[in-house]
Amino acid sequence: MTYAEMFAKVKGMLMDADVSDIHEHLAYQFNITGEAEGIFYAEVKEGQLYVEPYEYFDRDAMFTCTAETLFKLAEGKTDPVLAFTIGKLKVEGNIDKALRLKDLIDSRQKKK
Repeated sequence: MTYAEMFAKVKGMLMDADVSDIHEHLAYQFNITGEAEGIFYAEVKEGQLYVEPYEYFDRDAMFTCTAETLFKLAEGKTDPVLAFTIGKLKVEGNIDKALRLKDLIDSRQKKK
């Protein structure tokens, strides 16, 4: 899988999230390692979710993982806290805001 294929898939998955109840600004950078290596960001701003294939310097948190781990997180098959605990997900930055990633993922699951 190429970076472009991974990004398109993840963007499609994340854009399903319902961010209407998130009233704070959240900005996450994802550093993908291994196959499909690259960087992208997801930002919730004024009730809208943006997912773009760029580095984001004004981020609240940065996540580093493989594309496989990211897909499992986005599909709700792996809990982000568990992934962090077992070393599959590295997190830097504001931990409180990083924990909101689970809310984003959960809102995606509720829509289905």
